[in-house]
Amino acid sequence: MDAAAADTRAKPVSLDHLLKLARPDMAGVDSLIRDRMQSPVSVIPALAEHLIGGSAKRLRPLLTVAAARLAGAQDDSCRKLAAAVEFIHTATLLHDDVVDSSELRRGKVAAHLIWGAPSSVLVGDFLFARAFELMVETGSMSALEILARASRVIAEGEVLQLTRAHDLDLDEAVYLEIIKAKTAELFAAAAEAGGVCAGASPEQCRGLRRFGQDLGLAFQLVDDSLDYSGASETLGKNPGDDFREGKATLPLILAIKHTGAQERDFWMRTVDAREQTEADFERARQLVRDSGALDATLTAAAGYATSAKAALAVFPAGDWRAALEDLADFAVARLA
Repeated sequence: MDAAAADTRAKPVSLDHLLKLARPDMAGVDSLIRDRMQSPVSVIPALAEHLIGGSAKRLRPLLTVAAARLAGAQDDSCRKLAAAVEFIHTATLLHDDVVDSSELRRGKVAAHLIWGAPSSVLVGDFLFARAFELMVETGSMSALEILARASRVIAEGEVLQLTRAHDLDLDEAVYLEIIKAKTAELFAAAAEAGGVCAGASPEQCRGLRRFGQDLGLAFQLVDDSLDYSGASETLGKNPGDDFREGKATLPLILAIKHTGAQERDFWMRTVDAREQTEADFERARQLVRDSGALDATLTAAAGYATSAKAALAVFPAGDWRAALEDLADFAVARLA
């Protein structure tokens, strides 16, 4: 493991500073979310509450309000954009869980197992619609364009991942393209939209977008690693879900690359054909560890976290910038 990754894991990292700074804004965001997920159709708020109520830190909307305050926002328009970001994120999770047949989400039974796949998909559509209503209310066409583009890119990433499912020949470049679209794009849009609504300069908006994108990549790569090294309490889902679903994430891609021909039959059976026994995940986990794939994935994540922090150099030093730098470190420290 390189020095950057080791240092990030070693230093104690807390989001307390960021959460304290953003507390008034996030209280307002939570109030908006609760209000706008209501509907006379009772299954909509019940299903939405099941998922949204399980989100503790609301990192993406937190990123929107923090970016706006860093850029000098004085009003509360960023709160509507932040609520819209959370609705977009929640909608994608509802759709993802149906596509992936996931059993757990944020430590709870996945919504589609309680209300059924059709209701989950349609409530996801409802939340997308609510998100766009909130964006329109801000009156910022630039922010609307940013988040609308993100919604399209996320969908493209989902479809790309679906077309490359169980692909043992998926390379690192294509996988990074997938997670840049699926995960990092909403982080990037959340930060950029916050800057736009605050009237930040084009250079600052680009810096915020780069920060969000690299932060999102760091988060996703650590999540990839946690699937092979974490516990249910850390993940909010079952460890090994990616492996059981045949998802070729970076630790698996690197493990397949480094274990070579001697393990090709194992990977073909378990990932390509998805013919798995109870013992297969433990063997896969050991191969991922022994091949150095976990450390390599963490090193990549730490590199993106470092790049994210560097992108904030377009802003003067201060509380909000320091708090966002802590968020970048936190993204990687979760694996410690």
